[in-house]
Amino acid sequence: MTQSQKAERFLALHHGPAPLVLPNAWDAASARVIEDLGFPAIATTSAGIANSLGFPDGQRIPRDEMLAAVSRIVAAVRVPVSADIESGYGETPEAVADTIRAVLAAGVIGVNLEDAMADFHLHEERIRAAREAARAAGIPLVLNARTDVYLRPGEDENARFEDAVRRSNAYLLAGADCAYPIGARGAPLISALVAAIQGPVNVLTGPGAVSIRELQSLGVARISFGSALARAAMGLTRRIARELLHSGAYSSFPEDTIPSAEANSLFKRG
Repeated sequence: MTQSQKAERFLALHHGPAPLVLPNAWDAASARVIEDLGFPAIATTSAGIANSLGFPDGQRIPRDEMLAAVSRIVAAVRVPVSADIESGYGETPEAVADTIRAVLAAGVIGVNLEDAMADFHLHEERIRAAREAARAAGIPLVLNARTDVYLRPGEDENARFEDAVRRSNAYLLAGADCAYPIGARGAPLISALVAAIQGPVNVLTGPGAVSIRELQSLGVARISFGSALARAAMGLTRRIARELLHSGAYSSFPEDTIPSAEANSLFKRG
């Protein structure tokens, strides 16, 4: 598929009979494992990529390093790749447009763009700038507009709900394809957001949260896991290393550790 066809395919997956499930990748190896299992698309995790390269999350990684990591993922897989570009690596609409041109040049077909609780009128302009940059490049970029309302602590729940809906709908009108009220938890709240937001809704889930099956019944269009897979891999590494350090045993290595030959085969093409 061409880049435009991949973008069209990715957008269509937001409107299918089942939600688009995206276990987020942080490097070429994790992306290939996910693709090899049959997932139709790959989404990256900014936190996972940042941590793997020695940076904390929160747009602390230089844009060029993030782009290099995303480029390697795009080159490693055949399926569409959507990149988490945090807040666009710049506050102004012009900076966001520049980042969009760079990720499109890397072969990306979708992005997460978060408002980081900025003035929502400014974020509307940032989304418009992203959409125009993609249009000028001839790529129907799939723009997932994240709002961080539910990451704010200690605020009245009704006020947060109204703000999340207001922001999500404004971003959709500005040119986003999907709304992402990250941090929204619990079936009643998610159901209310899906009903009030006038477009596809992305939900972050994971162990202990609402199941994929229930999210489908609530009408969620897209399901993400953020940095959960990357942190699980870090946790397994810590468990293995702790056992090696303290007892010299090997029981923490899981039975489904991928054999060397199979790992190498993931990167053999043709």
